[in-house]
Amino acid sequence: MTEHAASIPASETAEAAVAQPPVAARRPVVRSFHGDEVVDPYEWLRAKDDPEVIAHLEAENAYTQARTSHLEPLRERIFQEIKSRTQETDLSVPSRRGEWWYYGRTIEGKQYGIQCRAPLASPEDWTPPSLTPDVEVPGEQVLLDANVEADGHEFFSLGSFEVSDDGTLMLYGVDLEGDERYLLRVRDLASGADLPDEIPGTFAGATFSPDGRFIVYSTVDDAWRPDTVWLHELGTPVADDVQLFHEPDERYWVGAGFTRSERYLVIEVGSSITSEEWLVDVADLRAEPRVVWPRREGVEYETSHAVVDGEDVLYVLHNDGALDFELVRVAAADPLGARETVIPHRPGVRLLGVSCFRDWGVIGYRREGLARLGLLSYAEGSVDEISFDEPLYSVGTAGNPEWAPPMLRIAYGSFVTPSTVADLEIATRELLVRKQQPVLGGYEPDDYAQERVWAAAADGTQVPISVVYKRSFGRLGESPRPLHLYGYGSYEHSIDPGLSIARLSELDRGVVFAVAHVRGGGEMGRAWYENGKMLHKRNTFTDFVDAARHLVSIGYTSPDRMVAEGGSAGGLLMGAVANLAPELFAGILADVPFVDALTSILDPSLPLTVIEWDEWGDPLHDADVYAYMKSYTPYENVRSDVEYPRILAVTSLNDTRVLYVEPAKWVARLREAGADVLLKCEMVAGHGGVSGRYNAWRERAFELAWLFDVLGVAEPGVTAG
Repeated sequence: MTEHAASIPASETAEAAVAQPPVAARRPVVRSFHGDEVVDPYEWLRAKDDPEVIAHLEAENAYTQARTSHLEPLRERIFQEIKSRTQETDLSVPSRRGEWWYYGRTIEGKQYGIQCRAPLASPEDWTPPSLTPDVEVPGEQVLLDANVEADGHEFFSLGSFEVSDDGTLMLYGVDLEGDERYLLRVRDLASGADLPDEIPGTFAGATFSPDGRFIVYSTVDDAWRPDTVWLHELGTPVADDVQLFHEPDERYWVGAGFTRSERYLVIEVGSSITSEEWLVDVADLRAEPRVVWPRREGVEYETSHAVVDGEDVLYVLHNDGALDFELVRVAAADPLGARETVIPHRPGVRLLGVSCFRDWGVIGYRREGLARLGLLSYAEGSVDEISFDEPLYSVGTAGNPEWAPPMLRIAYGSFVTPSTVADLEIATRELLVRKQQPVLGGYEPDDYAQERVWAAAADGTQVPISVVYKRSFGRLGESPRPLHLYGYGSYEHSIDPGLSIARLSELDRGVVFAVAHVRGGGEMGRAWYENGKMLHKRNTFTDFVDAARHLVSIGYTSPDRMVAEGGSAGGLLMGAVANLAPELFAGILADVPFVDALTSILDPSLPLTVIEWDEWGDPLHDADVYAYMKSYTPYENVRSDVEYPRILAVTSLNDTRVLYVEPAKWVARLREAGADVLLKCEMVAGHGGVSGRYNAWRERAFELAWLFDVLGVAEPGVTAG
């Protein structure tokens, strides 16, 4: 093996001379399951409250700072690039609800957004006002200035925010630690004063009842699983709140919300593979909920309420005997009765969601790797797809709270087209663009190109790869280019095209950005997900490696010019490919990486573990799952017979989803094996990293500067070497 000191790049020699990597003490702990004993020398790092653990993390941060201090000027340049391209003082497109237009403001120099509203011109007013930052909005009211609420706190996150239907009250839930537990408050918008009602420890997503008398909220158990739905009547003690629903099974989470029609409260219960919904009539919220379809293992469904020919009906999207889901209609009064098939199952066309309005519905689905939207006719059951003229794009609905609007608000964009908000007029099918994300500094979409290529996996499966690059650096394939390859591949989550202002700092330096849409994600339908989870999880990792090799084989890049990135479950992917094919990458960036997966999934007392068994398998009770997970978990499989690429791991002390200890242990073991690895731990943050947009820009600038250093790219506008 190459000695650690020898692996430090020459550009860092001066800094490295005064910085020695922290060496974590080895304190062996024996883990024993299914007759297999594993000695873990770094499990002691899990003791978050131990001053020695904190000291170790601070030493890691100091070492990382010393090793990257030469990049400070580059970090500042990248930050300024992001800042200069961003219209810092801006407004969102107003969304109509009741008698008001609701929108958000950002102001130059302020970290957080400001929630505002302005009155409608008339009840017939459906055209949102065109707002500009420097023009006063008549009748504007500031509802919540998060900068004021965050003052004096290092971290701030808003988990719930809603105004009552009559516009008089506002609820908001605040997290000041990053642990995703929110203190819920209610504000009288006339006086600006908070009511005595104050509910601690809530989960995100609390909501008012339609009449504004009640708040429906959920709380979590010790494993951070939302397990209980509560009903709070304003003006009464929290101790008197009514428990509407409790889910004792640790595999399931719960949530609740009102139908757009405001006819029912829907309580949703779900795991990764099974779901169940319960209805409560709005007329009596204390009534016993009634189930739509009793849960059956492996059957998922979701409902949306509509009124068709005067009858309350539910449109139910489900996968009972339909891998990619089908849509049926049932009577709301008797959901277990006759089912009318509206959209039959079509293999390869993954139905994603249904949303009902008074006169029509909207269907979200995925075909040929791209998200689609279609208008649903209640009378005919037909779907009219909304089309776009780009090879790669993303589309979805965006803020449609009203029951009977004449238009549908959508959001659209691509790797080269800035995020665009538009209203589709239902009667004419005319698409009215309301706003496109400003990109300052003379951004021209035609200066950039996006394409899709396909890589053959070892088993013959064709893996899609999305690619975006700047045209001025030449055609791809003419000579190897610096390339940034991103991947995720879990939970059926799809990585869809979208323009990133921060990413322009890469493209303008000649870096090619690519996304490997590996199995375990949802890009190619439900089978794509099924073949990348549980005992097929290795496909996620090998797909990524095969995608990287394909990009090398077609001349887009070379191993010494490629950096891989993934976060959370994508961080697991990064750790796995580092072990599988370290020779393929010059660097690996792992954000909040799930790299000690087996240890975590074996412990049902840890946050969210039991829920995760449906995704990864249950190694606690199944020896085959245990052996399979042990074969790929990055921490378990760090190698001493290879030279690893440079690695940067980023984590947060208060993360409740992927605990900081996982990357901390992984880094210690990698360093023991001779790897050139850095750990950056945010000491006041959660799973999403730091709060505040300027802080987030600086965090991304830190990561990109490291990435550019690994790739050795030139400054913007100069052909990369």
